[in-house]
Amino acid sequence: MMGPRPEKIKGIFSSVAHGYDRANDAMTFGLARMWRRQLVHWSGVRAGESVLDCATGTGDLAFEFKKTVGAQGRVVGSDFCEEMLVEARVKAEKFHASVEFLQADAHQLPFANNTFDVASIAYGIRNVAEPLLVLREMARVVKPGGRVVILETGDTQMAAIRPFVNFYFQKVVPRVGGWITGQRAAYEYLSESSSEFPSRERFVDMMNATGAFSTVAFQSLLGGASFIYNGKVGVADRAAAHPGPSA
Repeated sequence: MMGPRPEKIKGIFSSVAHGYDRANDAMTFGLARMWRRQLVHWSGVRAGESVLDCATGTGDLAFEFKKTVGAQGRVVGSDFCEEMLVEARVKAEKFHASVEFLQADAHQLPFANNTFDVASIAYGIRNVAEPLLVLREMARVVKPGGRVVILETGDTQMAAIRPFVNFYFQKVVPRVGGWITGQRAAYEYLSESSSEFPSRERFVDMMNATGAFSTVAFQSLLGGASFIYNGKVGVADRAAAHPGPSA
């Protein structure tokens, strides 16, 4: 499966970076914050461990992980959009949070194999050009037995709320996002991409197709408005696809 062109995605996120946090809070009524905390909890990450948050954006998930791993733990947030990272670094100073932020492409992560205990991505996997490659890269940099955890929008299976969810994403999200950021077209695209990307068992199949995970599970949020996926990295040699840089 091929995703959108990187130049298009970089342009979209560059254009909304200044109002991204306010738009997210308004569009999700703060639920996204609660779901990020749930992802951190389900990842099983512990104090002192290391985490890589891919497509970190303005860093909200990275900051949530830092609260759990504590002062002795390491959290790195990577994103290929420098404008989003500028916002993340401002927040890191404001929160006095020791989180590293770097510009990097999730298709070719600049880390050696088996570097992190957990790798995560929230609302970003549907916006990469090659989702399978990104999943393999995330697994590659995680130690055997570690976790790759993903938060992403989905296709609700609850008939009673499906019309409301569809109306909300198709009509309300672009209006609210456009009103806050001045970039309605960007949110129209993001809304469309969320409806087209595979979810539930189809995304589990995609994760299993990488051959990198010994187990994959998922849980539904708000009847399928979003999903959390949790893959346990297997012990097989995963360096063949892309060995990564030397340590």
